[in-house]
Amino acid sequence: MNGPAQSPDDGYERPGGQARIPGPRGAADDLDPGHAPRPLPLSLPQAPPSPPPSHAVLKSLLGAWALAACSAEETRAVEDHLTECAPCAEEALRLRDAVGLLHPEETLDLKPLLRSRVLEDCLGKRPARIPVPAWASPYDTETARLDALLQDFGDSEWHTPVRLKWFEEERRRSQRTTVAGVIGHLLTVDGLIATALGLDDPLGSEAPPGGPTVRTEYFWGASSYPTTRQVREPWREQGHTLVRTVSFAGRGVAELAVDYGGFALPLGDAFLERAFECWVHAWDIADAVDYPYEPPSGPHLHRMIDLAAPARGLVAAGAPGRTLHLEIEGAGGGGWDIALDSPGAKPSVERTVAEIALDGIEFCQLAAGHISPEDAAVGQHGDREAIRDVLFAAASLSRL
Repeated sequence: MNGPAQSPDDGYERPGGQARIPGPRGAADDLDPGHAPRPLPLSLPQAPPSPPPSHAVLKSLLGAWALAACSAEETRAVEDHLTECAPCAEEALRLRDAVGLLHPEETLDLKPLLRSRVLEDCLGKRPARIPVPAWASPYDTETARLDALLQDFGDSEWHTPVRLKWFEEERRRSQRTTVAGVIGHLLTVDGLIATALGLDDPLGSEAPPGGPTVRTEYFWGASSYPTTRQVREPWREQGHTLVRTVSFAGRGVAELAVDYGGFALPLGDAFLERAFECWVHAWDIADAVDYPYEPPSGPHLHRMIDLAAPARGLVAAGAPGRTLHLEIEGAGGGGWDIALDSPGAKPSVERTVAEIALDGIEFCQLAAGHISPEDAAVGQHGDREAIRDVLFAAASLSRL
């Protein structure tokens, strides 16, 4: 029986022994060299590598490299070049050191004791050619500490309410202002020292005669607008000028009288009094913005307490009189014998009729009028009336 005819494309063996792989009818012969597919390239063609930057280009990038402003490719090129070119490597080191001086001021939170450590280290290696007098050092320190506190304040902090407190005629007084208002108060009262030294009065030629309260109220009422952060710069500049002036003035300037209106103080004591008030009001500001604030150093605190102790200024002439012993505890503490009978009496250990003991910070708060004599945590022994008189005398030193 004859089967169906076989097509040339049916895949069976042909004469001559060649076989055809079955495929779509009408397709070209796969074994035909003219129809064979071209092989794919093993990889895409790549552009030739670009030449490395020239020495001049790499040198021009050193400034950007020191500021970390180069791209990753530029950074690699510069650093590879620095391993081969000594002049560029030296220039790169100088630029990197210079960049370290361009950083903005650090906030108080980072290194609160940095300034004092740097100053101590610098002065230890090379003392200042014109040193600050010892009696002006507490003022210089406390104004710098307050200025550091103000450094990061924004507009909202400058307008934070602050209540100033003092003790007058055995009664507590207070005055509401702002952080900017407190700095204005310090500016105007420091102006008393400025005028005593022959410097410009921050209140100008229209400044009213009188003491701290009159000057402060004049400053607060001189403008219909609230005091702003702009007050920081004149206060800061005036403080620097005062310290610089007394540093160049010589020894005798410490005895120059500073008129406070109802009384006068030698310039040395006036600087210490201003340091005390600067610290107290810095504490007020820190409390208002809820920020911690440390007391002065022990030696400075001791001098402030010595100024505020009622025995200050009593002469050693006359017969021995009744005496109260004041013992201040903590940093800056010590003992003071206070004559009770008259300013001309001489304190006498044998005639001690009372003793008072309290913490140094609390005594300063009492002298600043921030706590009343009744509220002070006092250890006391002896004549109650004498103790009361001394505590109220300390509180009466406070004012606006």
